[in-house]
Amino acid sequence: MTILVTGANGMVGGRLSQWLRHHGKSVRTAVRSFESSAALGQQLAVGWIDQTTDWHRALLGVQVVVHCAARVHVMQDNVADPLTAFRSVNVQGTLNLARQAAAAGVKRFVFISSVKVNGESTEAGRAFTESHPPDPQDAYGVSKHEAEQCLRQLAADTGMEVVIIRPPLVYGPGVKANFAALMRAVQRGWPLPLGAVHNQRSLVALDNLADFIVTCIIHPKAADQTFLVSDGQDLSTTELIRGMARSAGVSARLLPVPVWALQAAGTLLGKGEVMQRLCGNLQVDSSKARNLLGWMPPVSVDEGLRRAMKMTD
Repeated sequence: MTILVTGANGMVGGRLSQWLRHHGKSVRTAVRSFESSAALGQQLAVGWIDQTTDWHRALLGVQVVVHCAARVHVMQDNVADPLTAFRSVNVQGTLNLARQAAAAGVKRFVFISSVKVNGESTEAGRAFTESHPPDPQDAYGVSKHEAEQCLRQLAADTGMEVVIIRPPLVYGPGVKANFAALMRAVQRGWPLPLGAVHNQRSLVALDNLADFIVTCIIHPKAADQTFLVSDGQDLSTTELIRGMARSAGVSARLLPVPVWALQAAGTLLGKGEVMQRLCGNLQVDSSKARNLLGWMPPVSVDEGLRRAMKMTD
């Protein structure tokens, strides 16, 4: 079996490519360009990903495609029309690849989507499930939802199996943005005003997500299914910071500032979305993955944080 992994110089695609190669799988990796690429296996540069990308060479002899490449969510998007930009890569680019994959005889197409298709938050103790109606709130989430719909229709039209995976925040070596900034702050011993945040958020360690993707590549019951996936242990922001500190061998310096004060400060400073992520709930129920596929996360939260913190500057 030959597996094509797109976005192989990204955090998820890169780790998945390494795992597959380490276990003796035939892997072909696709990147936009070779510059700064850490991808492993047979490498192909495909250029910009949109409705015009030619995937012919990348798909030769491939049985499974894992599509990790995407225009990713960013906190400050400077393009004039974010939704159009997201659709060009995440919808039209995905559908173009999937159509060519089906025509090339690919058996299974695994699409890395996002929990943002479900929405931005949950009520405490009421986790998202795969049966919840989609409620994307931003351009990135909308584009991932539209891509899922297109893929399901293509599966119905062509018979190519489609597997959709919606991870929450993925952490591990190579994580960027706010999570990386929080890890650095903890490692440097900075005092943080997050000692009284009792929310619940689902996360997924990079190695757990890679392991689950592999399960979806090979398991017959994964065909034409949608899955939410997580570590199976939800954390409050306060608990997360304490876990980071333990993993780094430092003391967590937490100040018990009330959540309402954090949210007010976030609003005043134009950081309301950041505060929502730090203080709000976002839980996913990954029992379908366990019950249907027999999957269990191989890496504990503590070990996942240890691996992530080890790579922090």
